Amino acid sequence: MTEPAARSRHIPVLGREVLTWLQPRDGGVYVDATFGAGGYSRAILETAQTRVIGIDRDRTAIAGGFELVEQSNGRLTLIEDRFSNLAEVCSAQGVASVDGVVMDIGVSSMQLDEAGRGFSFRADGPLDMRMGQEGPTAADVIATASEADLANIIYIFGEERHSRSIARAIVAARKQEPITSTRALADLVGKIVRGKPGEIHPATRTFQGLRIFVNGELDELHLALAAAERVLKPGGRLAVVSFHSLEDRIVKNFLGERGKAGGGSRHLPEIAQAAPSFVILTKRPVTADSDEISANPRARSAKLRAAERSAAPAHIAADLPAWPVLGDVMRGG
Repeated sequence: MTEPAARSRHIPVLGREVLTWLQPRDGGVYVDATFGAGGYSRAILETAQTRVIGIDRDRTAIAGGFELVEQSNGRLTLIEDRFSNLAEVCSAQGVASVDGVVMDIGVSSMQLDEAGRGFSFRADGPLDMRMGQEGPTAADVIATASEADLANIIYIFGEERHSRSIARAIVAARKQEPITSTRALADLVGKIVRGKPGEIHPATRTFQGLRIFVNGELDELHLALAAAERVLKPGGRLAVVSFHSLEDRIVKNFLGERGKAGGGSRHLPEIAQAAPSFVILTKRPVTADSDEISANPRARSAKLRAAERSAAPAHIAADLPAWPVLGDVMRGG
């Protein structure tokens, strides 16, 4: 667990830019939907006389934020939950609408640095990858999923073009002995995908795919964006920081749909279209400058998108994409 002193020095990725677009104001209520090390919450609390509701499904992150709760004199509330439930969390706190929501999508630096969590192959550890404390681990998925499901998981969520070969190798290897450690999986993938100097480790995409799948991260993001749309008051702002193309595409498409004005085709009958529920503030994603990248290499892939809630009603949420789901895969369905 990270020591409180270390956590207090945590600088969130694109933190200055997030505050610029979020524009915290005195008396405002804000949701830090992915609390992590508390960097965004701390910055919001220091900027104005605000109240912050911090959410994280990782119990370690919540426990590590208790010092900041004490320092905030009652202005910070921490809740252990999934960020897709942010509307329900706000309601339980007696908050019907909020002035801003910030999300930092994906695995945190704390989780990556703790070998026992199994998110990284930089140090050997159990093949866990769960952000919370419940559900199957990555090792369980590796042991149970069919070859076809493994290939789909690694291809869809890891964007790995060698997914079929990797899945075939995993199925063959698990017949000999269980694959339960990060190093065992990384070494196995390294024999299939040949790395080149200066490129990412050959196992990076496979680990990404498994992590996203185990935690249902993309479904969580779809649901969290729709929840933010419901709880933001007119003029309230949404700021989302993502770290790879899958996440950024979901955010971009969500805001694009919500920010789109009506207008049918002249060749088709007029179709009623919901009024724009967001005004997009960042026409292009905001990225880190060279100084921030030098200080924090993780910022290199970060993209920030921001939007302001209009007075229009929230749109009807679309169905989730038809991709592999943890429960189905573990049941063999």
